[in-house]
Amino acid sequence: MPSLRVLLLTLVFSSMLLPQFASADQQTSDMEKNQDQTYEELELFTDVLAIIHRSYVEEVNIRDLIYGGIRGMLATLDPHSSFLTPELYEEMQADTHGEFGGVGIEVSLEKGVLLVVSPIEGTPAARAGIKARDKIVRINGKTTQDLNLMESVRLMRGAAGETIVLQIRRKGTDKLLDFELVREVIKLHSVSGYTLEPGYAYARVSQFQERTAEELRTLLSKLRIENQDNLKGMILDLRNNPGGLLDQAVAVSDLFLDQGLIVYTEGRDTSSQLRFQATSAGTEPRYPLVLLINEGSASASEIVAGALHDHNRGLLLGEQTFGKGSVQTIIPLSDHSGLRLTTARYFTPSGTSIQARGIAPDIEVPAIDLPVVQSKEHYREKDLDHHFEATTVDTKPTENIQLKPRDRGDFQLMRALDLLKGIDYFNRPTSAPVENSSSAQ
Repeated sequence: MPSLRVLLLTLVFSSMLLPQFASADQQTSDMEKNQDQTYEELELFTDVLAIIHRSYVEEVNIRDLIYGGIRGMLATLDPHSSFLTPELYEEMQADTHGEFGGVGIEVSLEKGVLLVVSPIEGTPAARAGIKARDKIVRINGKTTQDLNLMESVRLMRGAAGETIVLQIRRKGTDKLLDFELVREVIKLHSVSGYTLEPGYAYARVSQFQERTAEELRTLLSKLRIENQDNLKGMILDLRNNPGGLLDQAVAVSDLFLDQGLIVYTEGRDTSSQLRFQATSAGTEPRYPLVLLINEGSASASEIVAGALHDHNRGLLLGEQTFGKGSVQTIIPLSDHSGLRLTTARYFTPSGTSIQARGIAPDIEVPAIDLPVVQSKEHYREKDLDHHFEATTVDTKPTENIQLKPRDRGDFQLMRALDLLKGIDYFNRPTSAPVENSSSAQ
């Protein structure tokens, strides 16, 4: 079928030439050599395509063959680049809007293994106990070994109310774990928070969507009002945050920085070489800030952690982050499909790439589930018979502690709160001890 082969070769070769913007006088002979070599390699591709279309035992849809060829090309690249069919492209757009049907897992493909980056808070996956770094071996009995990232995502998504079974391999566990989950409409609220104790606030960013920075700005304003504009410290929780939109990571960082570089990217295309600077408009007051991070903190959350750390604006507490230091661009194609293509690497303000390394915390604190003590069995002086009563008035009333029971069992969060209290204590103005006004007679 020479006509089909020639047509496909012409179309593919033309599309390969479109991105080239070099002027005509730039290394003309080398360009001609490269074009000749590219033409020969593309001819091989279209020869195979034409042979399959003509001679395969069953009739094959040419579109399926082309899609398969594109997937094969992207499979030779990094694990975050993938082809999006029109259906998957639509789902990708739904992700950034914050609503889809599924079980609530952010996944990545690492050396052919489908890896849980983090479960999304409040979803079936999180409630069932699926953890960051779990390896998904099968989805409804289908092995994930030969699936690309978006194919795996599509298998896990579906109508609310449907049951899905994930088979998982977990480090430290010999047997495979089966999780039977019921899909829900996953409405992603990317920001939450409240006052922990008077003067100390907590904000969690679960991922970076279209309105994340705006939601966080609104929450921070509310928390300042609750604490009468006297915040002694803030905890920003980025644990198990799988990332999201680059511009939202920049905007969130900008809330806490009034100047300086936030992040920069480097890629082959000049459009991928970007620098993002902080602005003074709308910057939060400079209260002490502790960021909670762990191995589920990836991509955009690592941008925020790296920027605030490099500017000495926030202290990092927890565990080493995931280490995804690449930027993906979604490129729409003519048939409403798309490419999710890695186009750049990003670097923190100090020039550090976290790719495959992650960001180490300033204070390493492992995740430990602490039992929540509901009663106290200790005696104090006031519990003893015939104890003396205090002769002076306590001028510092007991604070109304608003910690939720689950927070009291969060070891990393409690360490962060203790740290903020210590900072506040040592920042207090010193004064001479009060002398006793009475004297011995």
